Amino acid sequence: MFFYNFNYWIFMLPAFLLMLVAQYYVSSTYRKWSQVGNRSRLTGAEAAQRLIRAGGLSNVRVEGVQGNLTDHYDPRSKTLRLSEGVYSQASVASLAIAAHELGHAVQDAAGYFPLRFRALLIPAVNIGSYMGWIFIFLGLLLNFPGLSWIGVAVFGLGAVFALATIPVEFNASSRAKAMLAESGIIMGEEEQRGVNAVLNAAALTYVAALFTAVMQLLYYVSLISGRRR
Repeated sequence: MFFYNFNYWIFMLPAFLLMLVAQYYVSSTYRKWSQVGNRSRLTGAEAAQRLIRAGGLSNVRVEGVQGNLTDHYDPRSKTLRLSEGVYSQASVASLAIAAHELGHAVQDAAGYFPLRFRALLIPAVNIGSYMGWIFIFLGLLLNFPGLSWIGVAVFGLGAVFALATIPVEFNASSRAKAMLAESGIIMGEEEQRGVNAVLNAAALTYVAALFTAVMQLLYYVSLISGRRR
């Protein structure tokens, strides 16, 4: 397929490499700190429940979900879903991840605008991820640049979503660190260092996702511009 030529790899190979590095960093950091027990002896689920009570988030439920690092907060059902290792293990990594996801619940309760804005983008991004490249392909095939540029605009919503994710995730991590420190759940510099390491590693994946989305968008722009010349 002519989309994936040599220029494609010039744009995308750095993004793929950064994503691989980010994923390795996350998995290795999580693996390290999931083997370090926290002195509070609280599992991720227990820590989340304590923070929920402290924050007055009585409508938020906590439940386990299958998989590894599949943790997330569902604003529709007000449910904090923690992966098996986080839910049941009393590790430093469990505290960091549970508190981060609870940070999203706090954002939801506070009406945090970046979170709401990102949620508004989801339907359009889902459509754009399927339709964007089709418009680009048809525009190039039919020699109709306008259709291709529409495809770029639609596909570009993914980059906007990735950009909107950055403040949401960074803010959730900041809230997590504050909640854990103020509640006294984490104890000592080592546990603080572990929480910071886990959350910083996760932050790199969001940066890598944004870089990947932008590089893919730039590739399509260069492809259409090159065809016009």
